[in-house]
Amino acid sequence: MPRVADRKLQILQQLAQMLEDPNCKKITTALLAARLEVSEAALYRHFASKAQMYEGLIEFIEQTIFGLVNKISESEEGGLKQVSSMVNVLLSFAKKNPGMTRVLIGDALVHENDRLQDRINRLHDRLESSIKQSLRFAINQGGMISALEIEPKGNQIMAYVIGRWHQFAKSRYTKDPTTHSDVQIRMLLGEV
Repeated sequence: MPRVADRKLQILQQLAQMLEDPNCKKITTALLAARLEVSEAALYRHFASKAQMYEGLIEFIEQTIFGLVNKISESEEGGLKQVSSMVNVLLSFAKKNPGMTRVLIGDALVHENDRLQDRINRLHDRLESSIKQSLRFAINQGGMISALEIEPKGNQIMAYVIGRWHQFAKSRYTKDPTTHSDVQIRMLLGEV
């Protein structure tokens, strides 16, 4: 018999896998239970609600992405290089986790609890803050941007990332979010 933690992980993995199916519009607990070959009651032994399942996915996204962003901030010496690396990590994460991309853009959360979308919005805000922090660091290093550009530039870069996530998800995962990203981020940072 699987351990509780193993079963919870199995449920979250199946949910993420179902989100990868571009034809799957709304995921119900009945559909999820059927895919796992368990009863809906078995799902609710591990999660109080479907919203809690999505929170588990968001928690995975946050831990993974911010773990990588923090590593970049600690290891990259140049502020602009940090921004470039962060953008590449965010786009690569989407490419490797297409189902999670639907969560990141809020597409999978449309008919769910509003607090889930609020949490994704906060995640976007935190990412934008990390980008702005690296832009400030770039200024201190004599980077090519001015202090007045930090706010709009950070927002522009985050909008670019979200746009690439949307394009990837809406193309049914055919438009690789990393295509031309190296050149595009250099353009955004004024390096081209």
